Amino acid sequence: MNDCIFCKINAGIIPSPKVYEDDEMFIINDIDPKAIKHYLAIPKKHFKYLADMTEEDSKMVGRMLKKIADLAPSLGLEGGYRLCVNQGDDPGQTVPHLHIHVLGGQKMDFPKL
Repeated sequence: MNDCIFCKINAGIIPSPKVYEDDEMFIINDIDPKAIKHYLAIPKKHFKYLADMTEEDSKMVGRMLKKIADLAPSLGLEGGYRLCVNQGDDPGQTVPHLHIHVLGGQKMDFPKL
């Protein structure tokens, strides 16, 4: 996607320090953190919704989740972490490219409704 900020970061068009990168994904710091530690785990393949995934994409997202777990101690998430995937406008998906918010480094309450 030509206008996708995450695709531009992946391509090196927009500079953003990557905390981690492999052939399928990269992790960056969120520019508007909601916790002491707030990362975005982003697949290099562009798709917006979980519903848009192919079977191979779902396997790749599974590998992303495993990599987040493996990296947690080196990301300063020894006390645990929260994962969040916003899907659509109502929950607040602002970038139309699937990404996983990884939040931690502090005690977190569950949002009150």
